[in-house]
Amino acid sequence: MSELTLAAVDLGASSGRVMAARVGPGRLDLHEVHRFPNRPVRTAGTLHWDVLALYAGILDGLRAAGRDLGRLDGVGIDSWAVDYGLLDADGALLGNPVHYRDARHETAVAAVHAAVPPAELYRVSGLQHLPFNTLFQLAARRDSAQVAAARTLLLVPDLLAHWLTGAIGAEVTNASTTGLLDATTREWSRPVIDGLGLPRDLFPPLRQPGERLGELLPDVLTETGLAGPVPVTAVGSHDTASAVVGVPADTERFAYISCGTWSLVGVELEKPVLTEESRAAGFTNEVGVDGTVRYLHNVMGLWLLQECQRTWAAAGLRSDLPDLLAAAAHVPAFPALVDADDPRFLPPGDMPARVAEACSRTGQTPPQSQAETVRCILDSLALAYRRTVRRAAELSGRDVEVVHLVGGGARNSLLCQLTADACGLPVLAGPVEAAALGNALVQARAGGALSGGLAELRALLRSTQDVRTYRPTPGAETAWYAAENRVAGPR
Repeated sequence: MSELTLAAVDLGASSGRVMAARVGPGRLDLHEVHRFPNRPVRTAGTLHWDVLALYAGILDGLRAAGRDLGRLDGVGIDSWAVDYGLLDADGALLGNPVHYRDARHETAVAAVHAAVPPAELYRVSGLQHLPFNTLFQLAARRDSAQVAAARTLLLVPDLLAHWLTGAIGAEVTNASTTGLLDATTREWSRPVIDGLGLPRDLFPPLRQPGERLGELLPDVLTETGLAGPVPVTAVGSHDTASAVVGVPADTERFAYISCGTWSLVGVELEKPVLTEESRAAGFTNEVGVDGTVRYLHNVMGLWLLQECQRTWAAAGLRSDLPDLLAAAAHVPAFPALVDADDPRFLPPGDMPARVAEACSRTGQTPPQSQAETVRCILDSLALAYRRTVRRAAELSGRDVEVVHLVGGGARNSLLCQLTADACGLPVLAGPVEAAALGNALVQARAGGALSGGLAELRALLRSTQDVRTYRPTPGAETAWYAAENRVAGPR
């Protein structure tokens, strides 16, 4: 088959969308056919994902994709990481998945580290310590009735694929974010699972990107109006894994910034870096497509700006992003700086007040306007990118000649230019839809419309997708070096 029509389901923290793709030799067309909100819901003091609403949105999107394309040759799903649903012995979902921003996950950190010391956890999983990683979530709920009744754990994209196909499995790029996968063997780590007192059979068989999971069930075909059979393929189901496939690099010497609610900043490697120095620096080793390693650090990302917008909108203040960015562009550089990785910024809440408080705490004058707050956030993010790119290169031994910034942040021209200035490297911004493109590329290769490895897939991206280049401003390095010394953060 020379060309395939595909649906790439891409779920983010604030919205989901179904993208329609036509892919074949020399062709990679992608457009959105359906978008739907992803609204967390707090009940009885716990923050949940409304996973049934997400599933309904996917069905609506598949229906729209079928109308748009005339037929569907395949479906793939990617989403955020770490969160999961539990199924009972009958396959019923035991409650909505808990949101990773729910505060109770942190209550289990001490108990987990008492059972499996942090250095040992890192030697096995290679994961940056984040208090919401799946192992902490499970440990916090270990004695609950839900866990006692559970027979199968499915990460969010695996759960949705199960409802579409009936298949049970754990796609490995997302499984690698749980803290329960061995980074070297790429199998579930029995020592960690046993050390936490979790049942081994809770964790389903692992699946590789490109594996066929099954076909849309008859009731799904009826609901969506699609003509079967429609295969569902495992893609890089962690959205960052798909986004890194969607980086149009023409060299191994690149760093990437997958810039959305989170900013995932790192390099692509052949094997993990499991040194104590890497652990202390907060770097993570996650599985990528084609056996690669996503060696990266999680930076708080555009969440800082998104929460400011939400707070300002609720107060009746200006919250339109283009207007805010235009005003911020006229603010002199470095009015104030914060550590973008400060855990105080993690929960939802009044972000402008938290930014101001962080500035006061470090002896700086807090931002005096919305424009100054936005400029403080963007300068601070660019500084975090500078620090992380340089540290990733140092710890991995991988030289970096160019930075690829993909995802929604590629639309933010001010942030892209600040990143080029901060890193002292060219920044290639785009594609915006890197995760959906990577999703579609893996599906197309599995379906026989494309061949080759990541180099060949990325060559197709370069020939079909728009990318904008930002070059460092001459003489900017001195100012960024001075700014770096003003902010306390991981080095």
